Order: sequence, then C-alpha cells, then structure tokens
Amino acid sequence: MMRRIIAIPGAALALLAALPGHAASFTPPQGCRLEATVQNRGCSVVQYYRCDADPAGDQRSAIFGEDGLRHLSRIDAETRWMESSDPNTGLVDVLVERSKDHASFQTLLKTGTDDFDFWTESNTGERLRHVGQDVLTGESAVIDGQELELTRFQLKTYGADGELLIERSGQQFVSRKTGRFYGGIETQSDWTGQRQETNDSPVTFAFPGEKGFGDTTPQYDCDQLLTQLTDERVRS
Repeated sequence: MMRRIIAIPGAALALLAALPGHAASFTPPQGCRLEATVQNRGCSVVQYYRCDADPAGDQRSAIFGEDGLRHLSRIDAETRWMESSDPNTGLVDVLVERSKDHASFQTLLKTGTDDFDFWTESNTGERLRHVGQDVLTGESAVIDGQELELTRFQLKTYGADGELLIERSGQQFVSRKTGRFYGGIETQSDWTGQRQETNDSPVTFAFPGEKGFGDTTPQYDCDQLLTQLTDERVRS
C-alpha cells in the first residue's frame, strides 16, 4: 500500500524542535506536561503526556527507538485513536467520528469485553476500517510496581474497498489507574503475506523525580535486534 510523503505536522515539528539531535531527555511542547516514561521490550521507550489545549481526558504519547522519534499519538478518555502520526513521513491518521462502534475503555472494564468497528482517515485521503475485540483475561501482573491487567485482542484492518490489509492478535496490558493500554506480545500479518511477532511489553515505569523520567534512549532488547539484523544480512 503506497503512501506519499508530505510535510511533517506542526505537533511533530514542536517535538523535534525540543529534541535537537534526538537528545536523551524529552521535553513536551509548551502547554503540555510529561507524566510518565515507560521502557518497553523490543527496543522502544514511550513518553506519556497531557496538553492543556486538548479535551479533558485526552492523553498523548511519543514513541522513541534507537533512531529517535518514531510515532506520535493522541487518545481520548475511552482510549479511542483520536490522532496518530509518523514524524518521519508526515502521515497523519485521525478518527472518523461517524463510525459503527467506537472502542470503549469503560465498557471493557465494566463487562470484560469490548467490540469495536470504526474508521480512520489519513491526510492523504486514505480511509481504513478497524474491526476487533478486547477481552480482559482475568489475569493481573505487577510490573515495576504498577498494577496491570492482561487482555487478549484481535484486530483486522480493511481498506475502503473491503480488502483485508492487516490482521493483528495477541496480548496487551491495561491500567485502571492511568486509563490506558500498554503493549504486549502480538502477531501481525499483512496483505503481502509478511508475518511478524513482536514483544512491546513494559519493563520499567518512571514518574516525575524518578530515575529515567524523560529518557529517550531505549534500554531493552536493542542488542538482540542488532543481532537479528546482522544475521539477516549474512543470510542474504
């Protein structure tokens, strides 16, 4: 699926300006406050922050890899995907409000299951339909002092013509305290036949005043990724 490169959106420019040369400490845009830094498996670290100009309950995140800022997103109090962007290509996807069944974090917490069927639209005009389900497994875990609950999920993403483009399934974590999802172990396949398994489970949480708060350098599994890349190059 081809997507043309366009200008980087303003929010991404603000973050990049605050991070000259991908510095090791994250500073959110003016009017925003950083709440937590989470180091994940899979060589990524996420900054979670809120901005005064956003609707009440909205949260933002910035994902960093070894190569710097990779992804920006904003969710609402129901964890709906309000907006996401790739600062390297300028691609922005926003939620289409008129959708069949939006995701609901409160429904998941109250009933243990949440089905969803919604659309997103990119600034290139591409429309995608996302259909799936989140289920609480009844299991819980404490990671770096944070009480989390495990979920199982499945998600299918279709093009506007109904073609199945991406299929994902796996396990994630949710926090009632922070009102959001965290990554886990999942399998993904796409329309080309490519299939991959990833583990983005959280390892450490840092809050204001704690060591690692604002750190943009991922700490876990990065050597493993380098080894895998080297092996692939040798085999090729």
